[in-house]
Amino acid sequence: QVQLVESGGGLVQPGGSLTLSCSASGSIFRIVSMGWYRQAPGKERELVASINSGGSINYADAVRGRFTISRINADNTVYLQMSSLKPEDTADYYCNGYIYSDYKTWDAFWGRGTQVTVPS
Repeated sequence: QVQLVESGGGLVQPGGSLTLSCSASGSIFRIVSMGWYRQAPGKERELVASINSGGSINYADAVRGRFTISRINADNTVYLQMSSLKPEDTADYYCNGYIYSDYKTWDAFWGRGTQVTVPS
């Protein structure tokens, strides 16, 4: 089984910065992509940023230019650097990974989430 563990959430003032990390561990054969989603109260979960093993990156329009996702490093960790944070960035942030656990078996895995709060 594969586990994703996030860390780095917290309370930050508007305009501030925060870095989230997500580490994948367990039965990992190959990582296809990793990314970050967020879910604000009363809203659906949405993509924030993702990166695949080739380095291709997607950002949500709402965060482009303010958030930066790192490459997946050799420790199977990905970071999300968030700057110029706004109250509307307040949400639970979830790490996601599309990961092969052997040469033919892949699945989507999720972390438990980390909360980011930007007060208005």
